[in-house]
Amino acid sequence: MIEVKGLTKTFDGFKALDEASITVESGVYGLVGPNGAGKSTMLRHILGIYKGDSGEVLLDGENVYENVNAKARIASIPDDWYYFNSATVKDMMRVYKGFYPKFSMERYEKLKDIFNIDENKNIRSFSKGMQKQAAFWLAISCMPDYLVLDEPVDGLDPVMRRQVWSILLGDVAERGVTVLVSSHNLRELEDVCDHVGIMNKGKVLLERSLSELQDNTVKLQVVFDENMKELPNDIPALHVSSMGRVHTYILRMSASDATLLLSKYKPLLVEAIPLTLEEIFIYELGGENYAVKDIIL
Repeated sequence: MIEVKGLTKTFDGFKALDEASITVESGVYGLVGPNGAGKSTMLRHILGIYKGDSGEVLLDGENVYENVNAKARIASIPDDWYYFNSATVKDMMRVYKGFYPKFSMERYEKLKDIFNIDENKNIRSFSKGMQKQAAFWLAISCMPDYLVLDEPVDGLDPVMRRQVWSILLGDVAERGVTVLVSSHNLRELEDVCDHVGIMNKGKVLLERSLSELQDNTVKLQVVFDENMKELPNDIPALHVSSMGRVHTYILRMSASDATLLLSKYKPLLVEAIPLTLEEIFIYELGGENYAVKDIIL
């Protein structure tokens, strides 16, 4: 289990993390937020690269910073993967093998056919997508207990994205690997995450299971009779829009509670529509004020 407790980090007077706390227990945890929210800074603390000004980062109860044994259990793929300038995949494999006691040559050889990359070729000559494949090849071969990913599938084609997620989810199911992933691709996270944490301005606004998050926010399409033109004031809506007589409301409550609340106004039609993670993200970060705005020239 990864525990981040009250973590604060300041760079040149800018508070990148402000008493941020998350708990990553098992499965796939998605960390989301706008640019500059503090996600990458959070991941670097979890990896033991940064030391917080206050607070702590624990891996199964042990502090991560300057803890060689803890770091040997965590593999990572940052957004900008580092490799030595003249290194081949085979060269980097030797480096990883030296740092990770559980590095599996058997798995490395099996993955060679999947990624189909020349291990003797200079990594610098690879495309961005091929470099990301090489990073996955090596990280997965480390046989980590925890895998920390920052924009992990950026640059991969759709087939390779599916292949990579298949391998990761297989490790989660078979080996009990815990995956912490930060990404702006909310549609993809929605398919793979068990839990989600939403960050903004260095703070963690909330963290819940994805199913709980979707159950506690609902989108309703409602049709009233012609005498009722707008939503009653006693119903707190995060978002309201209308098209003809069809009103769309986003409410922070369960679908059953929202339907019951509206029933006293005798609507002609009430239909609950599942919210996407992207919609939840937008409205948790400030509703319409965070949504896309029209620009008038």
